[in-house]
Amino acid sequence: MGINLESMTTETRNPDTMDLDRMTALEVVTAMNREDAKVPAAISAQLPSIAQVAEWAIASLEAGGRVFYMGAGTSGRLGVLDAAECPPTFGVAPDRMVGLIAGGEKAFLKAVEGAEDSRELGREDLTAWGLEKRDLVIGVAASGRTPYVLGGLAYARELGCRTAAVSCNAGSEIGRAADLAVEVVVGPEVLTGSTRLKAGTAQKLILNMISTAAMVGVGKAYQNLMVDVMQTNEKLHRRAEKIVMEATGVDRETARERITAAGGSVKTAITMILAGCGAQEAASRLERARGHVREAIQ
Repeated sequence: MGINLESMTTETRNPDTMDLDRMTALEVVTAMNREDAKVPAAISAQLPSIAQVAEWAIASLEAGGRVFYMGAGTSGRLGVLDAAECPPTFGVAPDRMVGLIAGGEKAFLKAVEGAEDSRELGREDLTAWGLEKRDLVIGVAASGRTPYVLGGLAYARELGCRTAAVSCNAGSEIGRAADLAVEVVVGPEVLTGSTRLKAGTAQKLILNMISTAAMVGVGKAYQNLMVDVMQTNEKLHRRAEKIVMEATGVDRETARERITAAGGSVKTAITMILAGCGAQEAASRLERARGHVREAIQ
């Protein structure tokens, strides 16, 4: 596959930073801050497409499927990071939101030579996870042409999975290979070709949007509270109590008592208080409401 870097916005030179090597530290960070400010505006035009990906993620999760991010280098690391943050934030099982990076887990810390250039590796990684039709596969590549991602998307489409592509070049290869393309053109980087900068920032924001909207959509929030937060340390125990207090108006002691009675479930504790019921009925209400507190307390 020929690679025409000259045609990629992410690889062109930024005319405003041609003297980067002569700038003071303050001038460098000022230039970076000025360029970073362009990212949200570039994303705004793609919000309907981003929302569609989130809706597909909701559909996959509600059907018992999974959401896969696939990428290499910075893009792969961002996918792994977003997926890894979902279990503690939303109490979702770690095998429901999955980040795959070319070269495997070791590539998160150190680049694995040639891994991103293998289409077959993308297919193999999804095969190892037992990809199913009800899963969603999201390819992430700033360049929009990473072979690892292209191989994964091709395999996913063969199985009938929904597929999406997130890139920072218009008319990208991964965009054409997916059912839906999210292409956020942020312009040339301050340091030519260093897509860990604006392109990486754009991808981080987009993945945050997809996962957060998806988790809210499957009932992992009540109002704007993280009602399925995992309590793995003292800080999070205190946060869980505060969430119950904020949602219901009770004091901390009552919140702690109800969380204990609910077997540690913040969501169940809130339902108990707002619906005026015991733990067993609250759990039943939540099950019927598919985990949505607002529906469970009606």
